Amino acid sequence: MEPAAPPPSPPAPPAAAPGSAGLVCAQGRNLRAVLCQRCGSRVLLPGAATFARRELLLPAMKKKAAAAAAAGGGGDVLWEHWLVRDMFSFENVGFTRDVGNVKFLVCADCEAGPIGWHCLDDKDSFYVALERVAHE
Repeated sequence: MEPAAPPPSPPAPPAAAPGSAGLVCAQGRNLRAVLCQRCGSRVLLPGAATFARRELLLPAMKKKAAAAAAAGGGGDVLWEHWLVRDMFSFENVGFTRDVGNVKFLVCADCEAGPIGWHCLDDKDSFYVALERVAHE
């Protein structure tokens, strides 16, 4: 007689990506506060966002003077983000002027960024790139 098979395990949370290890709870929300990499200003409180995988092109992070000098200066394709459904969930974030139908998210204190992306066609989706922020 064969031993009974163990019961099936619950499905893995949506955060099984390597860059998100230790940052996502079982419900897929951020375990730790999200901070600006440059000045340490708090962008999101723990539990305020959901982990999401989506391909987004963000302009390269540059200082304001350097960004002005480099016209059209390239960017990065990023896949791992914190998805925020309500703009009032942010503790501290600023928005750039419209670039087509997109606004980029920046730190409201030091203006470092862009740290994220918001499409004007979808009023309830704000993406913050995990690679562009720190966590505590």
